[in-house]
Amino acid sequence: MTAGTALDVRVAGTQIVFSCRPGETVLDAAERAGYALPYSCRKGVCTSCAATLTEGSAQVPGNPPTKAPADGVLLCRAVPRSAVEIAPTRIERSEPPTRRTMAATVHKISYPAPDVAVLALRYPIGKRVRFRAGQYLTVRLPDGDTRNYSMANPPRRNDAVSLHIRRVPGGRFSEGALAGLRRGDQLTVELPFGEFTVDHDSTRPILLVVTGTGFAPAKSIIEDLIARRAARPVRLYWGARRAGDLYLGELAERWAAKHRWFGFTPVLSDPDADWTGRTGPVHRAVLADHPELRGHDVYACGNPAMTAAARDEFHALAGLPPEQFRADAFLPTGPAPTH
Repeated sequence: MTAGTALDVRVAGTQIVFSCRPGETVLDAAERAGYALPYSCRKGVCTSCAATLTEGSAQVPGNPPTKAPADGVLLCRAVPRSAVEIAPTRIERSEPPTRRTMAATVHKISYPAPDVAVLALRYPIGKRVRFRAGQYLTVRLPDGDTRNYSMANPPRRNDAVSLHIRRVPGGRFSEGALAGLRRGDQLTVELPFGEFTVDHDSTRPILLVVTGTGFAPAKSIIEDLIARRAARPVRLYWGARRAGDLYLGELAERWAAKHRWFGFTPVLSDPDADWTGRTGPVHRAVLADHPELRGHDVYACGNPAMTAAARDEFHALAGLPPEQFRADAFLPTGPAPTH
């Protein structure tokens, strides 16, 4: 390889070929070329972008080169060292992303649960940022580090943003900076990111499987479907430890009462004695209701253990094709790891 030479990336089993610039990750090159690959954290933690390297060699900064054949190559971090061929779980044609960075002003902070804050931000007057339901933004900290938060508002409300933030003990933003924010303060945000978005070309029923503040992107998706006057069947399974952790459960119940195509199933893993609803792991409730999933599109968001278990068990036990499963695993978003 000659220094400064772009390298080809081929996608196995397709005619897709795109160019990767020196030092550019496969994910960034794919986006620039107009292709969407699965991803979530973009920091090599969540494994949403993991693919098989079928030919060539690639390297994650700080690690030895990886030579084909190799599974579990993280495309958000992998930089080709030669022409490569990859086999991702999914690749689709998409417009190259148009992201914007701006100062957003704190409008309101509310606490629907003791450990969950709803942070309402407004963009400068006259500024709007287009995004798709289910995507996320990054909040930039003073030292340049970032934190990722899904947008809970629907895309039609693109002059402002609503974030659901769970307090993480010791968290620099969720427990530190958030406590000091006041109305009128400003945060630097960049958006949009993410491929946890609905395939509107599909007519298959949708299952949304979430834990905790994974409800935030689900809320954006559901309110977008309501605005589109959708009639496609949608069921939300929301897992939590206790009833109080379903911090906007009444909103989901109102959707279910108003829209015949929408259903809501709360599932608690550690319920109080008076709980009469579903219990156990939320993905197991899905399997109990849907032992056959080939005819569904599944969107799982929240605890990474849940999204991984859902992916594996829905495929192995219920026949869900991998391309009909999308996940957004909520993980700590500190500096990118080197291992």
